[in-house]
Amino acid sequence: MNLSLVDPFVLAQEYPDTLTEKLSSGHATCLSFNHKGDYLASGRVDGTVVIFDIETNGVARKLQGHTRQIQSLSWSRDGRYLLTSSQDWKCILWDLKDGSRIRTVRFEAPVYIAELHPFNHLLFVASLFEDQPVLVDVSSTKPIKRILPSAPLRPQAPKDEEIDPAVAAKQAAQDAKHSTCVTIFTAFGNHIIAGTSKGWINIIETQTCTTIHSMRLCNGVVILLRLASNGRDLLVNSSDRVIRTVLMPDLSQLGIDLEPSAIKLHVEHKFQDVVNRLSWNHVTFSSTGEFVTATTFMNPDIYVWERSHGSLVKILEGPREELGVVEWHPSRPMVVACGLETGCIYTWSIVSPQKWSALAPDFGEVEENVEYMEAEDEFDVHPAEQVHQRRLDQEDEVPDALTFDSVKGDGDADGVEPFNLPVLLNIEDSDSGEDVVAVGPGTMRRRTPGAGREGVNGDADKPATNGASRGATRNRRR
Repeated sequence: MNLSLVDPFVLAQEYPDTLTEKLSSGHATCLSFNHKGDYLASGRVDGTVVIFDIETNGVARKLQGHTRQIQSLSWSRDGRYLLTSSQDWKCILWDLKDGSRIRTVRFEAPVYIAELHPFNHLLFVASLFEDQPVLVDVSSTKPIKRILPSAPLRPQAPKDEEIDPAVAAKQAAQDAKHSTCVTIFTAFGNHIIAGTSKGWINIIETQTCTTIHSMRLCNGVVILLRLASNGRDLLVNSSDRVIRTVLMPDLSQLGIDLEPSAIKLHVEHKFQDVVNRLSWNHVTFSSTGEFVTATTFMNPDIYVWERSHGSLVKILEGPREELGVVEWHPSRPMVVACGLETGCIYTWSIVSPQKWSALAPDFGEVEENVEYMEAEDEFDVHPAEQVHQRRLDQEDEVPDALTFDSVKGDGDADGVEPFNLPVLLNIEDSDSGEDVVAVGPGTMRRRTPGAGREGVNGDADKPATNGASRGATRNRRR
């Protein structure tokens, strides 16, 4: 949309307010935007990964390699590589240029979440179910797994003070019960932030795989960790029904101006519903980090808080179903969330009325119809030869629909070249397999509502109904 047609007060709004779109391609369980925000990856319950083009709302690519539900999605910085983790105990690194699998890593337990290194797509960290987290290097054909600690770093006692063996044994037994539920990289990837099942936050050095700082944040389980775009603000969702924003120090200054003993994690705000005591399914930062968004348990609404005052600014009314994963677009005031019951992807954005008077200085908007005064040569009839020649000149131009023109400013601030997904010309690959069926050589059509339900209900052997028989007869006559 031309920005000159939009009301400037609407452009100043930083959060969405209206449910505008609905995407459907299978039952979605998790979502993730790439860093540019032009593609949205969706993991399905059947193990398929669907990548949507945000501008057209069409399917750009499908990736099939997992056999069970997708747990997490992680994009590389340039948008070419995608890491997927699943309940089938595997992580797959995909090359989106041709949809091939670069590496497939199998673990000894189901994977909670896996995330790529910010600058090295061949390095990722994975949190495992009831097991220690793993740092995986897939630069070679055989993956190298390095186990990360889950136990918190306890303060060391003075040398001249004796430690009670009973107290030490009790503390060791408590530390053995810690399991890591979520792990993420810091902005530069030099450290890993881990959340445990006992409410601790551990900061682990990536190179040495040792814990340099630990902090008890809450009494519940740390469910999710998210970093803001500035890399200094941490968002924590825990099972105690409280969402916390934590201010972190600049960990890139460790060893220069900052010592590990001087690391402090300061809790900025606590967001919660004191009246209804709602639990939060999923949380995320806005593109600028100024807002916090969360989906609620057994509730179709999405809550939006402002961080500057810590107040609730908007409740986005959703469909009549509970929402799961929620994501905010990297650069627009747009929020997407997937429904837990139907698996559809819902989009909230800003509906802006167009200001048509900005088209031309003499363009005027009227409240009602007025009589139009025709100019003298406005509707003159031109010779047929001239009109025909004009059409022939336009036909000489060959449109190129497959080449992407690089726009200045599309590259990353770090000099990373942008990547564009190749255009799919096969409609079976570019659309939902549940909606498109082949009816003949080179002929595709939409599946009729209710088609295929016989197999779902276990009545595949029963004869078709009269309507279905008539439809099949029409297809044969064609």
